[in-house]
This record gives sequence, structure tokens and C-alpha cells, in this order.
Amino acid sequence: MVAQYVEWLRQSQGVFVLNYNKMTMKDIDTLRAKAREAGAELHVVKNTLMKLALEEVGIQDKSVFDGASLVGFAFSDAPALAKVLSDATAKSEIFAIKGGYLGAQALSVEQVKALAELPPLPVMRATLLGTISAPASKLVRTLAEPARGLAAVIKAYSEKSAAPAAA
Repeated sequence: MVAQYVEWLRQSQGVFVLNYNKMTMKDIDTLRAKAREAGAELHVVKNTLMKLALEEVGIQDKSVFDGASLVGFAFSDAPALAKVLSDATAKSEIFAIKGGYLGAQALSVEQVKALAELPPLPVMRATLLGTISAPASKLVRTLAEPARGLAAVIKAYSEKSAAPAAA
């Protein structure tokens, strides 16, 4: 089990720990399905074994592993899993976020919730692309403006010349 936990920890971008009480299989299966949609997995773990796995990957802070622990491993998009878990804890008395890890850095409950408020990865990529391409498109408009102005002057002059001839 420790080897499996170590493998999941090494593959994960982020790891989030939840406390759960009065859990039913229906509740956890619903949450697991939402986590899978976000490219993650949820597992009920043994705290002592998880602490050994954390030690093996070099994480020193193991304070979140007290009581019943449900761990979410974000394999592709850590903010997406944080959002799923934050939404689940906001609407439920069964689950509560205890903390998490991004790499080897421990996260508090507030930091996990702040991570959940980040926009999804495709939106962040589009924003970054728009920011990068904005100066280039502005440069193209600036370079094209003198030609556009010259064309407008020539058109106005030709219309002015054509108007007296028609009269």
C-alpha cells in the first residue's frame, strides 16, 4: 500500500486531504465521479501508511493526517480537483477540507479554497494567449493605419473630382 501511495504522490500535481463523518458509499461514489471528471482520483487512506509514503517522497508536514482521511490525487489539473472538493464541502456536512500539498509544499484550508477559485486551465491559457498576442495585433493596426488614411484621402479626392464633372 505504501508503494502505491508513493506512486500516486509522485504522479500528482496536487494532493488534497478531506475529513469525513457519517459517510455513505453513495456520497463518496458521487464525489469520486466528480473527481474523475477533473482528471483525479479519491481514496480512503490509512493515516500511518500515508505518513510513511509522504516521508518517502520528502514531505515533512503530515499534520493533516489525523482522524478519517479521504485523499484526492490531482493527476492533471490541481485547481479543478480543488474546486470539486471545495464545492462538495460547501454543500455538505459529511466532508471538510483539512489541507493539501502542491509538490512538497503544504497548503492550508484557505490556500486550497483560493486554489479552487482559479479559473480552469483552458481559460488561463486563452487569457495568456490573448495577452501575448495583443501587442502584435496592435503593431499590425499601427502599421496599417497610414495606408488606410492615404486610401481614404485618395477616395475622397476621387469623389470630389467626380462630383463637379457630373454637375
